[in-house]
Amino acid sequence: MSAELEGLHEECGLFGVWGHPDAARITYFGLHALQHRGQEGAGIVSNENGHLHGHRDLGLLAQVFNDDKKIDRLKGNAAIGHVRYATSGSGSVDNIQPFLFRFFDGDVALAHNGNLTNGRQLRRELEADGGIYHSNSDTEVLMHLIRRSDKLTLIEQLKDALNTVHGGFAYLLMKNDCMIGALDPNGFRPLSLGQMTNGAYVLASETCALDIVGAKLVRNIEPGELIIVNDDGYTIEKYTDKTQKAICSMEFIYFARPDSDIYGVNVHSARKRAGARLAQEAPVDADMVIGVPNSSLSAAAGYAEESGLPNEMGLVKNQYVARTFIQPTQELREQGVRMKLSAVRGVVEGKRVIVIDDSIVRGTTSRRIVQLLREAGAAEVHMRIASPPLRYPCYYGIDISRTSELIAAHKSVQEICEFIGADSLAYLSIDGLVETVGLNADAPYGGLCVAYFNGDYPTSLGDYEEEFLASITEEDKKRLTEFARDSSQYYGNEYTHYLMEKSK
Repeated sequence: MSAELEGLHEECGLFGVWGHPDAARITYFGLHALQHRGQEGAGIVSNENGHLHGHRDLGLLAQVFNDDKKIDRLKGNAAIGHVRYATSGSGSVDNIQPFLFRFFDGDVALAHNGNLTNGRQLRRELEADGGIYHSNSDTEVLMHLIRRSDKLTLIEQLKDALNTVHGGFAYLLMKNDCMIGALDPNGFRPLSLGQMTNGAYVLASETCALDIVGAKLVRNIEPGELIIVNDDGYTIEKYTDKTQKAICSMEFIYFARPDSDIYGVNVHSARKRAGARLAQEAPVDADMVIGVPNSSLSAAAGYAEESGLPNEMGLVKNQYVARTFIQPTQELREQGVRMKLSAVRGVVEGKRVIVIDDSIVRGTTSRRIVQLLREAGAAEVHMRIASPPLRYPCYYGIDISRTSELIAAHKSVQEICEFIGADSLAYLSIDGLVETVGLNADAPYGGLCVAYFNGDYPTSLGDYEEEFLASITEEDKKRLTEFARDSSQYYGNEYTHYLMEKSK
C-alpha cells in the first residue's frame, strides 16, 4: 500500500506454467503473489491435452476461486492466469482475462498487462473491416491482428501483430501445444522466466511469484523478445530490433513487491537506496523517521539509516479494511484513510517527525496523514517523497491519464506543502531516482521511463497525443519546450520537440 494509499493502480499481473500436473493450482498460487497488481478480477485458463478450459470473474482471486471445485475443473499440465485492475476497458466480467478464443483450427487464450497507445485507432480500423469485439478492453486487438495476418504460422502472425501494436505490453498466450510470452520494445512491464524442480517452466510478471511456487529464475524476457515454451523446453526469438529499454520507474517506486527483482535489481534495495539519497538531498532537523505503510517502509529505512535518526512505527495500517479506491466519492476515499491508517500517539506525541511516502498523487491523502499525526500530538511533520513530483499522465498502463488528477501538475512544491499542511516538503530528484535504481548506466535515464516526472515519453502517444496536448498548461508547454531544446539525456527528444511544436 501507499502511493498515497493506492492513488495509483497498475492494471494487472500475469502468470503461466507449462509442464506441471497441477498447473491450474500452481497458477492460483502464482497469481496470489501478484494480487497487489490487480484486485478487480481474476481468471485462469488450463490446457488439458490441447483442450482449453477457463474460469474468470470479478473480485479478488480467493473470491473468484472460492472453492476447490473451480480449480479442479481446470485440468491439464499447463495454464495461464491474470489478475486485473482496469485502465483500458470498464469493470465488467467481459473484460476479465485470460480471454479464451475458440477457432476452427484450435483454441487460443490471451492475457495482457499494459496499455496500447494505438489501440483505439486499430480497433476502429478492425471494426470497419468486420471485426467483432466482446469486451471494450484493448487486449482483443492483438487477437484480431493475429487472425488477419497473412503469415503462415502463429508465431509469424504474432510477430506481425506485435509490430503493429504500440505502447506498453506484456502478453501471455496459450494454444494446444505451447505457451508464449511477449514483451514490448521498451520493456515497460517486467516479465520473467523460471523453472520448477520438476522441470516445469513458469512465466510471471514478478519474480516474487516464481519464489512462491519454488521456481528459480532462468532469465528475464528482454524488450522486443518472444518466448515459446513447449514440451521440448523454451526458445527465444526477437520480433523487432528497434528496442530501447524504458522500464516503468513506478515498478521500483511503488508497484512491485519488495521481494521481487527487476532485471537483477532488488526492489527493496532500490527503494532503500532512494530513501538514503533523499536524506542526502533533503535533510531536516527532526527526532524520528516514519514510513507510510507498506511500500514506503523500505525508503524510510534508507532515510533513517543515512540520517542517523531512529526509524519508528508512527503509522499503523489496518489490514482488514476495504480498499479506499473503490469508494464512490473522493470524500469517502478520504474518510477511508482514517480507517486504514492510525497514528501512534505514544510514538509521535511531542516529536518532530519525518514522514516518508513513495509519491503524492492528488494530495488529499497526504493532507489526511499530516492531520492524523498532528491530532496525535506531533510537534512538526516534514514530508519527504521518495520519487520526483508526478506531473504528467502515463499512457502505458497506469491509471493516471489526466493531469487534472495530479496535484504537482498545477502546484509548486511550496504550494503542495501548504495544501497538505506539512512543515516542509521535498521530493527525490530524477537523477537521484535513476542512480539509486542503478539499472543501466548506458541507456537514457538508466533504462527507466520517467515520463510522468518530466514529460519525455519514450514512444509516440498515438491515440492519446491530442488528449495530452489539451490537458497540459501553458507553463507545462514552456517547460517541455525548454526541455526538448536543452536536454542532453533523453529518449530522443525529437518527439518531445514535435509535441511542443504541434501545441503552438
